[in-house]
Amino acid sequence: MQRFMNVKWISIFALVIFLLFWLISIYWSVEPDSFDVRQEAQAVAQQNNEQVVIGYTTTNTLIAVTERLLDKNGGYLSNDVIPPSVMMDNMPSWEYGALEMVRDLALAMRKDFSRSQSQSLENPQLVKAQPSFNMDHLSWILPSAESMYRDGLKELYIYRSDLVDRSEGDAQFFTRADNLRDWLKQVEKRLGNLSQKLSASVGHEMLDTDLAGDPTARQSTPNPAQRFEKTSWWKTDNNFYEARGASWALIHFLKAVEVDFADVLEKKNATVSLRQIIRELESTQQMLWSPMVLNGSGLGMLANHSLVMANYISRANAALIELSELLNQG
Repeated sequence: MQRFMNVKWISIFALVIFLLFWLISIYWSVEPDSFDVRQEAQAVAQQNNEQVVIGYTTTNTLIAVTERLLDKNGGYLSNDVIPPSVMMDNMPSWEYGALEMVRDLALAMRKDFSRSQSQSLENPQLVKAQPSFNMDHLSWILPSAESMYRDGLKELYIYRSDLVDRSEGDAQFFTRADNLRDWLKQVEKRLGNLSQKLSASVGHEMLDTDLAGDPTARQSTPNPAQRFEKTSWWKTDNNFYEARGASWALIHFLKAVEVDFADVLEKKNATVSLRQIIRELESTQQMLWSPMVLNGSGLGMLANHSLVMANYISRANAALIELSELLNQG
Protein backbone atom coordinates (compact mmCIF):
# COMPACT_ATOMS: atom_id res chain seq x y z
CA MET A 1 0.00 0.00 0.00
CA GLN A 2 2.79 2.38 0.93
CA ARG A 3 4.56 1.63 -2.32
CA PHE A 4 1.36 2.33 -4.28
CA MET A 5 0.99 5.71 -2.56
CA ASN A 6 4.58 6.61 -3.36
CA VAL A 7 4.09 5.81 -7.04
CA LYS A 8 0.88 7.85 -7.02
CA TRP A 9 2.54 10.94 -5.58
CA ILE A 10 5.51 10.59 -7.89
CA SER A 11 3.14 10.39 -10.85
CA ILE A 12 1.23 13.48 -9.68
CA PHE A 13 4.49 15.37 -9.18
CA ALA A 14 5.72 14.39 -12.65
CA LEU A 15 2.39 15.50 -14.16
CA VAL A 16 2.58 18.87 -12.40
CA ILE A 17 6.15 19.41 -13.61
CA PHE A 18 5.13 18.48 -17.15
CA LEU A 19 2.21 20.91 -17.11
CA LEU A 20 4.41 23.64 -15.66
CA PHE A 21 7.04 23.14 -18.37
CA TRP A 22 4.29 23.09 -21.02
CA LEU A 23 2.84 26.41 -19.83
CA ILE A 24 6.29 27.99 -19.67
CA SER A 25 7.01 26.76 -23.20
CA ILE A 26 3.82 28.37 -24.47
CA TYR A 27 4.72 31.67 -22.81
CA TRP A 28 8.28 31.59 -24.12
CA SER A 29 7.04 30.78 -27.64
CA VAL A 30 5.24 34.13 -27.94
CA GLU A 31 7.01 36.09 -30.67
CA PRO A 32 8.00 39.72 -30.05
CA ASP A 33 5.61 42.39 -31.25
CA SER A 34 6.45 44.56 -34.23
CA PHE A 35 7.43 48.16 -33.51
CA ASP A 36 7.50 51.49 -35.35
CA VAL A 37 11.13 52.02 -36.35
CA ARG A 38 10.73 55.77 -36.81
CA GLN A 39 9.10 56.32 -33.42
CA GLU A 40 11.60 54.01 -31.73
CA ALA A 41 14.55 55.97 -33.15
CA GLN A 42 13.01 59.31 -32.17
CA ALA A 43 12.30 58.09 -28.62
CA VAL A 44 15.87 56.82 -28.17
CA ALA A 45 17.32 60.03 -29.59
CA GLN A 46 15.21 62.13 -27.26
CA GLN A 47 16.18 59.99 -24.28
CA ASN A 48 19.89 60.33 -25.12
CA ASN A 49 19.59 64.00 -26.06
CA GLU A 50 20.67 63.19 -29.62
CA GLN A 51 19.53 64.11 -33.09
CA VAL A 52 18.13 61.68 -35.64
CA VAL A 53 20.60 61.96 -38.52
CA ILE A 54 21.13 59.86 -41.64
CA GLY A 55 21.78 56.27 -40.60
CA TYR A 56 20.49 56.72 -37.05
CA THR A 57 17.18 54.93 -37.73
CA THR A 58 18.83 51.93 -39.44
CA THR A 59 21.45 51.59 -36.71
CA ASN A 60 18.87 51.91 -33.96
CA THR A 61 16.62 49.35 -35.66
CA LEU A 62 19.50 46.87 -35.82
CA ILE A 63 20.03 47.45 -32.11
CA ALA A 64 16.32 47.19 -31.27
CA VAL A 65 15.83 43.94 -33.21
CA THR A 66 18.87 42.37 -31.54
CA GLU A 67 17.72 43.52 -28.09
CA ARG A 68 14.31 41.98 -28.62
CA LEU A 69 15.97 38.79 -29.79
CA LEU A 70 17.86 38.60 -26.49
CA ASP A 71 15.26 40.05 -24.09
CA LYS A 72 11.95 38.57 -25.29
CA ASN A 73 9.95 36.12 -23.18
CA GLY A 74 12.39 33.57 -21.80
CA GLY A 75 15.38 35.44 -23.19
CA TYR A 76 17.63 33.84 -25.80
CA LEU A 77 16.74 30.13 -25.98
CA SER A 78 18.82 28.61 -28.79
CA ASN A 79 21.75 27.66 -26.56
CA ASP A 80 19.82 26.58 -23.46
CA VAL A 81 20.71 23.13 -22.15
CA ILE A 82 18.07 22.65 -19.43
CA PRO A 83 14.29 22.09 -19.61
CA PRO A 84 11.94 23.32 -20.80
CA SER A 85 13.79 25.36 -23.44
CA VAL A 86 16.07 22.47 -24.42
CA MET A 87 12.94 20.64 -25.59
CA MET A 88 11.71 23.59 -27.68
CA ASP A 89 12.63 23.98 -31.33
CA ASN A 90 10.19 26.47 -32.88
CA MET A 91 11.41 29.55 -31.02
CA PRO A 92 15.12 28.69 -31.45
CA SER A 93 14.44 28.35 -35.18
CA TRP A 94 12.72 31.75 -35.13
CA GLU A 95 15.74 33.20 -33.35
CA TYR A 96 18.13 31.77 -35.92
CA GLY A 97 16.17 33.30 -38.81
CA ALA A 98 16.17 36.74 -37.18
CA LEU A 99 19.86 36.38 -36.26
CA GLU A 100 20.84 35.67 -39.86
CA MET A 101 19.23 38.95 -40.93
CA VAL A 102 21.04 40.77 -38.12
CA ARG A 103 24.34 39.31 -39.31
CA ASP A 104 23.71 40.36 -42.92
CA LEU A 105 22.86 43.94 -42.00
CA ALA A 106 25.80 44.23 -39.60
CA LEU A 107 28.13 43.09 -42.38
CA ALA A 108 26.58 45.53 -44.86
CA MET A 109 27.01 48.38 -42.38
CA ARG A 110 30.65 47.48 -41.84
CA LYS A 111 31.73 47.10 -45.46
CA ASP A 112 29.24 49.33 -47.34
CA PHE A 113 27.01 51.75 -45.46
CA SER A 114 29.75 53.20 -43.24
CA ARG A 115 32.35 53.58 -46.01
CA SER A 116 32.49 56.20 -48.76
CA GLN A 117 34.43 54.01 -51.20
CA SER A 118 36.33 50.73 -51.44
CA GLN A 119 39.63 52.30 -50.31
CA SER A 120 38.19 54.04 -47.23
CA LEU A 121 38.86 52.91 -43.68
CA GLU A 122 36.40 50.69 -41.83
CA ASN A 123 34.64 52.07 -38.79
CA PRO A 124 36.40 50.68 -35.66
CA GLN A 125 33.16 50.05 -33.77
CA LEU A 126 31.60 48.12 -36.64
CA VAL A 127 34.83 46.14 -37.06
CA LYS A 128 34.31 44.88 -33.51
CA ALA A 129 30.53 44.57 -33.62
CA GLN A 130 30.10 42.56 -36.81
CA PRO A 131 32.23 39.52 -35.80
CA SER A 132 30.48 39.38 -32.44
CA PHE A 133 27.18 38.55 -34.14
CA ASN A 134 28.85 35.67 -35.99
CA MET A 135 29.34 33.75 -32.75
CA ASP A 136 27.89 30.24 -32.95
CA HIS A 137 24.24 30.64 -31.94
CA LEU A 138 24.38 27.36 -29.99
CA SER A 139 27.38 28.27 -27.84
CA TRP A 140 26.34 28.35 -24.19
CA ILE A 141 29.59 28.73 -22.24
CA LEU A 142 32.99 30.45 -22.45
CA PRO A 143 31.80 32.61 -24.11
CA SER A 144 28.06 32.26 -24.47
CA ALA A 145 26.33 33.40 -27.64
CA GLU A 146 24.26 36.09 -25.90
CA SER A 147 27.31 37.57 -24.16
CA MET A 148 29.02 38.01 -27.53
CA TYR A 149 25.88 39.50 -29.06
CA ARG A 150 25.67 42.00 -26.20
CA ASP A 151 29.31 42.92 -26.81
CA GLY A 152 28.33 43.68 -30.37
CA LEU A 153 25.44 45.82 -29.12
CA LYS A 154 27.81 47.87 -26.99
CA GLU A 155 29.84 48.74 -30.08
CA LEU A 156 26.66 49.65 -31.98
CA TYR A 157 25.64 51.99 -29.14
CA ILE A 158 28.94 53.85 -29.59
CA TYR A 159 28.58 53.94 -33.38
CA ARG A 160 25.03 55.30 -33.08
CA SER A 161 26.19 58.10 -30.78
CA ASP A 162 29.20 58.86 -32.97
CA LEU A 163 26.91 59.38 -35.96
CA VAL A 164 25.44 62.40 -34.16
CA ASP A 165 28.78 63.78 -32.93
CA ARG A 166 29.68 66.51 -35.43
CA SER A 167 32.94 67.32 -33.63
CA GLU A 168 34.53 63.99 -34.52
CA GLY A 169 33.04 63.00 -37.87
CA ASP A 170 34.70 59.57 -37.76
CA ALA A 171 31.42 57.64 -37.90
CA GLN A 172 29.49 57.99 -41.13
CA PHE A 173 26.52 56.38 -42.85
CA PHE A 174 26.35 56.85 -46.61
CA THR A 175 22.98 56.47 -48.34
CA ARG A 176 23.90 55.58 -51.91
CA ALA A 177 22.03 53.44 -54.39
CA ASP A 178 24.95 51.05 -54.84
CA ASN A 179 25.27 50.53 -51.08
CA LEU A 180 21.60 49.69 -50.76
CA ARG A 181 21.66 47.44 -53.81
CA ASP A 182 24.57 45.38 -52.48
CA TRP A 183 22.72 44.67 -49.23
CA LEU A 184 19.50 43.83 -51.10
CA LYS A 185 21.42 41.33 -53.23
CA GLN A 186 22.45 39.50 -50.07
CA VAL A 187 18.86 39.58 -48.83
CA GLU A 188 17.73 38.08 -52.16
CA LYS A 189 20.01 35.09 -51.63
CA ARG A 190 18.79 34.66 -48.06
CA LEU A 191 15.13 34.71 -49.07
CA GLY A 192 15.81 32.42 -52.02
CA ASN A 193 17.36 29.86 -49.69
CA LEU A 194 14.40 30.06 -47.31
CA SER A 195 11.93 29.70 -50.16
CA GLN A 196 13.67 26.57 -51.45
CA LYS A 197 13.74 24.93 -48.03
CA LEU A 198 10.06 25.67 -47.50
CA SER A 199 9.08 24.40 -50.95
CA ALA A 200 10.90 21.14 -50.29
CA SER A 201 8.25 20.27 -47.69
CA VAL A 202 6.52 18.61 -50.64
CA GLY A 203 8.83 16.20 -52.39
CA HIS A 204 9.59 17.13 -55.99
CA GLU A 205 12.07 16.34 -58.71
CA MET A 206 14.74 18.98 -59.31
CA LEU A 207 16.74 19.36 -62.54
CA ASP A 208 20.36 20.46 -62.20
CA THR A 209 20.47 24.12 -63.32
CA ASP A 210 23.67 25.10 -61.48
CA LEU A 211 25.59 25.83 -64.70
CA ALA A 212 22.71 27.07 -66.82
CA GLY A 213 23.29 30.24 -68.84
CA ASP A 214 27.09 30.07 -68.96
CA PRO A 215 28.70 27.55 -71.35
CA THR A 216 32.14 28.10 -69.78
CA ALA A 217 31.01 27.55 -66.18
CA ARG A 218 32.48 24.60 -64.27
CA GLN A 219 32.02 23.12 -60.81
CA SER A 220 34.16 21.07 -58.43
CA THR A 221 32.23 17.81 -58.63
CA PRO A 222 29.42 16.78 -61.00
CA ASN A 223 25.83 16.66 -59.81
CA PRO A 224 23.19 14.21 -61.00
CA ALA A 225 21.07 15.64 -63.80
CA GLN A 226 17.96 15.07 -61.70
CA ARG A 227 17.44 14.64 -57.98
CA PHE A 228 14.54 14.26 -55.56
CA GLU A 229 14.29 16.75 -52.69
CA LYS A 230 12.00 16.53 -49.68
CA THR A 231 12.33 18.08 -46.24
CA SER A 232 12.21 15.68 -43.32
CA TRP A 233 8.93 15.80 -41.40
CA TRP A 234 10.94 16.65 -38.28
CA LYS A 235 12.40 19.80 -39.89
CA THR A 236 9.25 21.19 -41.48
CA ASP A 237 8.31 23.37 -38.52
CA ASN A 238 11.95 24.44 -38.04
CA ASN A 239 12.10 25.82 -41.59
CA PHE A 240 8.73 27.50 -41.15
CA TYR A 241 9.72 29.36 -37.99
CA GLU A 242 13.17 30.21 -39.33
CA ALA A 243 11.49 31.93 -42.28
CA ARG A 244 9.04 33.63 -39.96
CA GLY A 245 11.82 35.02 -37.75
CA ALA A 246 13.89 36.17 -40.72
CA SER A 247 10.86 37.94 -42.19
CA TRP A 248 10.08 39.66 -38.88
CA ALA A 249 13.58 41.12 -38.66
CA LEU A 250 13.71 42.03 -42.36
CA ILE A 251 10.41 43.93 -42.18
CA HIS A 252 11.90 46.29 -39.59
CA PHE A 253 15.17 46.68 -41.49
CA LEU A 254 13.36 47.57 -44.71
CA LYS A 255 11.20 50.10 -42.90
CA ALA A 256 14.36 51.68 -41.48
CA VAL A 257 15.91 51.75 -44.95
CA GLU A 258 12.81 53.54 -46.21
CA VAL A 259 13.53 56.31 -43.69
CA ASP A 260 17.27 56.69 -44.22
CA PHE A 261 17.33 56.09 -47.99
CA ALA A 262 14.21 58.16 -48.66
CA ASP A 263 15.95 60.52 -51.11
CA VAL A 264 17.58 57.67 -53.04
CA LEU A 265 14.32 55.73 -53.29
CA GLU A 266 12.38 58.80 -54.34
CA LYS A 267 14.90 59.67 -57.05
CA LYS A 268 14.66 56.13 -58.44
CA ASN A 269 10.85 56.16 -58.02
CA ALA A 270 11.31 52.99 -55.97
CA THR A 271 9.59 53.84 -52.69
CA VAL A 272 6.37 52.07 -53.66
CA SER A 273 8.38 48.98 -54.68
CA LEU A 274 9.99 48.84 -51.24
CA ARG A 275 6.61 49.21 -49.56
CA GLN A 276 5.22 46.34 -51.63
CA ILE A 277 8.06 44.10 -50.42
CA ILE A 278 7.26 45.03 -46.83
CA ARG A 279 3.58 44.26 -47.42
CA GLU A 280 4.39 40.82 -48.82
CA LEU A 281 6.62 40.03 -45.84
CA GLU A 282 3.99 41.23 -43.37
CA SER A 283 1.77 38.41 -44.63
CA THR A 284 4.26 35.95 -43.12
CA GLN A 285 3.45 37.30 -39.65
CA GLN A 286 -0.21 36.30 -39.65
CA MET A 287 -1.51 34.24 -36.75
CA LEU A 288 -0.98 30.50 -37.18
CA TRP A 289 -4.30 29.06 -36.04
CA SER A 290 -3.21 25.44 -36.31
CA PRO A 291 -1.64 23.92 -33.16
CA MET A 292 1.18 22.63 -35.36
CA VAL A 293 2.74 23.32 -38.75
CA LEU A 294 0.93 21.02 -41.16
CA ASN A 295 2.79 19.31 -43.96
CA GLY A 296 0.02 18.23 -46.30
CA SER A 297 0.62 17.59 -49.98
CA GLY A 298 0.38 20.47 -52.40
CA LEU A 299 -3.28 19.96 -53.38
CA GLY A 300 -4.20 17.37 -50.76
CA MET A 301 -6.82 17.39 -48.01
CA LEU A 302 -4.54 18.92 -45.39
CA ALA A 303 -2.98 22.37 -45.62
CA ASN A 304 0.73 22.84 -46.20
CA HIS A 305 1.78 25.89 -44.20
CA SER A 306 5.32 25.76 -45.58
CA LEU A 307 4.08 26.24 -49.14
CA VAL A 308 1.99 29.22 -48.06
CA MET A 309 5.01 30.75 -46.35
CA ALA A 310 7.16 29.99 -49.41
CA ASN A 311 4.64 31.83 -51.60
CA TYR A 312 4.84 35.00 -49.51
CA ILE A 313 8.63 34.92 -49.42
CA SER A 314 8.95 34.17 -53.14
CA ARG A 315 6.71 37.12 -53.97
CA ALA A 316 8.80 39.38 -51.74
CA ASN A 317 11.99 38.06 -53.32
CA ALA A 318 10.69 38.73 -56.83
CA ALA A 319 9.87 42.29 -55.80
CA LEU A 320 13.36 42.62 -54.29
CA ILE A 321 14.93 41.67 -57.62
CA GLU A 322 12.86 44.34 -59.37
CA LEU A 323 13.87 46.90 -56.74
CA SER A 324 17.55 46.06 -57.27
CA GLU A 325 17.10 46.63 -60.99
CA LEU A 326 15.51 50.01 -60.32
CA LEU A 327 18.44 51.02 -58.12
CA ASN A 328 20.86 49.91 -60.82
CA GLN A 329 19.34 52.23 -63.39
CA GLY A 330 20.77 55.70 -63.91
